[in-house]
Amino acid sequence: MKMSFAGRVVDLSRCHVMGILNVTPDSFSDGGRFNSFDAAMARARQMVADGATFIDVGGESTRPGAAPVSVQEELDRVCPVVEAIARELDVVVSVDTSSPQVMTETAKLGAGLINDVRALQREGAPEAAAVAGIPVCLMHIKGEPATMQERPCYQNLRREVCAFLAERVTVAEQAGVRPEHILLDPGFGFGKNLDHNLALLAALEQLDILGYPLLIGVSRKSMLGQLTGREVGERLPASLAAATIAAMKGASIVRVHDVRETVDAVKVATAVKEAG
Repeated sequence: MKMSFAGRVVDLSRCHVMGILNVTPDSFSDGGRFNSFDAAMARARQMVADGATFIDVGGESTRPGAAPVSVQEELDRVCPVVEAIARELDVVVSVDTSSPQVMTETAKLGAGLINDVRALQREGAPEAAAVAGIPVCLMHIKGEPATMQERPCYQNLRREVCAFLAERVTVAEQAGVRPEHILLDPGFGFGKNLDHNLALLAALEQLDILGYPLLIGVSRKSMLGQLTGREVGERLPASLAAATIAAMKGASIVRVHDVRETVDAVKVATAVKEAG
């Protein structure tokens, strides 16, 4: 299963690592650490050296309660970094955005993937993604980031997640996004409590029924803190365990903060999976 990301072809039948690069002051784990061009580029170079296939650049925090960001501010944060990474580094640049304008502009600058936590629900987003002509990841979310963790409830978790994603795939394709350009993300922590997150991870291979590659993001998330009692900066072992499980269960991409360690874990998981 190969997919072309702005000219870079990646075999998604094996699991790849996506490094997280938040150029924001308020992201839940590393907000402010890479909120300058030089710091962001140094981090990007390190992640490529550590084995990242993708770097996901985000200019808007989607943690619960995060302040909204204007389109212009998001453009100012992400565009210089996207352009420089695409020009200098051998890596697929992903842009973590829900804004049609950011999708359009970053695609022109060399981005190879649109990673939208709102699954193209903003007005004009499906059309912008289609015009960009690059792959797009559609994520399941229940509600909006500001309120999504206020008592999330499901009658049938897997069925509702799959139905939402199938509906968003239809919307994307009707707008002109090519079927071979679609990835899906079940949205760990986005409108889900601990039990929901664990059930999704346990049944990850069952989401394969939709037939699209899966991108999984669980790195350092609160679900891991709830399980281990560890603070955000102490969740590396738990994050590695979750990434390994995702790789064993068929994830094509794991989105993480700790690239070098996860690359090693994924190599082991992939070797075991292929041996079996």
